[in-house]
Amino acid sequence: MTSVLALDQGTTGSTALVIHQDGRVLGRGYREFPQHFPEPGWVEHDPEEIWRSVLDAAREAIRAAGETPVALGITNQRETVVAWERATGRPVHRALVWQDRRTSERCRALRAELGDAYLARRTGLIWDPYFSATKIEWLLREVPGLARRAAAGEVVFGTIDAWLVFRLTDGRAFVTDHTNASRTLLYHVENRGWDPELLAVFGVPAESLPTIVSSSGTVGVADRRHLGAELPISGLAGDQQAALWGQGCWTPGQAKCTYGTGAFLLMLVGGTGGRRGSSGSESKLLTTIACDAKGQPAYALEGSVFIAGAAVQWLRDGLGIIRNAGETEELARSVPDTGGVCFVPAFVGLGAPYWEAEARGTIVGLTRGTSRAHLVRAALEAMAFSTRDVMDRMGQESGVRLRELKVDGGAAANAWLMQVQADLLGVRVGRPDVVETTALGAGGLAGLAAGVWRTPEEFLEARAYRWFQPGPRADAAYVQWQRAVGAALHWARGGAIKGSLG
Repeated sequence: MTSVLALDQGTTGSTALVIHQDGRVLGRGYREFPQHFPEPGWVEHDPEEIWRSVLDAAREAIRAAGETPVALGITNQRETVVAWERATGRPVHRALVWQDRRTSERCRALRAELGDAYLARRTGLIWDPYFSATKIEWLLREVPGLARRAAAGEVVFGTIDAWLVFRLTDGRAFVTDHTNASRTLLYHVENRGWDPELLAVFGVPAESLPTIVSSSGTVGVADRRHLGAELPISGLAGDQQAALWGQGCWTPGQAKCTYGTGAFLLMLVGGTGGRRGSSGSESKLLTTIACDAKGQPAYALEGSVFIAGAAVQWLRDGLGIIRNAGETEELARSVPDTGGVCFVPAFVGLGAPYWEAEARGTIVGLTRGTSRAHLVRAALEAMAFSTRDVMDRMGQESGVRLRELKVDGGAAANAWLMQVQADLLGVRVGRPDVVETTALGAGGLAGLAAGVWRTPEEFLEARAYRWFQPGPRADAAYVQWQRAVGAALHWARGGAIKGSLG
C-alpha cells in the first residue's frame, strides 16, 4: 500500500491524516493545545505545545493506518510567527498568532506614513496586524537582546510551516513556501521573494528568514526518531491555499469557499504569466500566492466574510430559536421565502468587499408574521449573498469569469444552502465527499512530488463530488440584500435622518 501523511496545524489544534493512494483516509489523529491571552487583544501559542500536538497527532494517525507513509505534507495556520534559536531550535518567545492585535497602532502609523497603494503594489495585502511583519518587528523591539541576536544570525523567524520543518529535520532545513511567505508583508508579490525595502521598513535581517521554496517538492527529511521512519517532507502550503489546491482549483476562474465561523473565499486568477487583480481597490481584496496544478506559484484573489456560520450559532445560543445547526435546512425549506426579512450579520463589522469596522448586525423587514423559520432562512441566505458580494467583486477586478465554486466547511453540509448559492452565482457548486480539504491539499502536494500520484488529475480522481446546478438567478432577493447592507452601512457611518423629529 502507498500513502502519505498530511499534517494540518490549525489555530486550536493539530490534525494528522494518513491518505491512501486511492483517496481513503487510513488513519486520523487530533490534538488540541492551549490558547494564551496575556492581555486584551493579545493571542499567543507556545511553540513547544504546538510541536507536541503535531507529533502526538501524527503518531496516532500512523498507528491507526497500520503502515508507514512514503512522504509528508504540511499545511498550517497562516501569519502566526515563531522566533527560535538557530543552534538549538529552542523558542525565544511564545508565537504571536494571526488573531493578535497588539500592533494595530503601528499599522495605522505605517498606513499614514507610506499609504495603502505602496503596500498593495508590493505585497497585494493591506496594513493590518493580521499579517506577520509587525509581529516580528514587535519581537525585535520588545524581547531583550533579540535584535542583536537576530542580526548575528543566532535567532531566526518563521511561520508555523518553517518551524515544523526545522524541528522535524533537526535544523537541517530552514524553509517556507511561497503561499506562506506571501502572507508576511515581507514578500514582493511580483518578484516572488523577500523584499529588501520592506525588510528595511520593519528592521528584519534577511538572514533571519527562511529560504522560499515551491509548495510541491522535497525540502528535507523528517528524522526517524520523530515519526518512526525517515519521511521526505514534500508538500508545504498555507491552510487556505492548501484547501484551494485540494479542491482541484487549478484553472483561472475556479474558486473555493470555506464556510466556518466566517467564510474564506479564494479564486485562482493567473499563473506565472503575471499578477491579476487589484489589491489597491476600495474592496481591499487581497492578492495572495496560491498553487497551480503542479504546486508552482500562481495568483489568487482572497476575500474574507467575517460572519457566516456564527450567525447560525447566534440563533442557537443567543436567541435560542434552534437547538442545533442541523435544524436549519428543514426550517428554511418550510417557508417559500423570508417574508421580506433580510439579515446582515455584521456582529464584528463587515469584511470584504465593504470593510466597515463599525457596522453591526442588522435585521430589516420584520412584521407580525415573521417566524423563526423566516429568521433562519434569512441567516442562511446571508451566507450565500455575502459570498456573491465577494465573488462578483473578484470577477470585476480580475477580469476572470467565475467558472465554478468548490465548497467545504460545516455549512456546506446544508444542501438547501448550496442550491441557493448555485442559483445566486449562476455557476455549479461542488461539495466533496471528504470535507477535510486543507489536509488533503497538503497530502496531495506531497504525494505529487513523491510519485504517489503521477499527475494532479490522478489525485483528484479519488475525490467524489455532489454538484448543485444553477437554476433561475435569484437577482430580486439579492437586490433586497444590497438594500439591507446599505442600511447597515448608513447606520455605521452615522447617516443623518431626513426630515424633522419634532
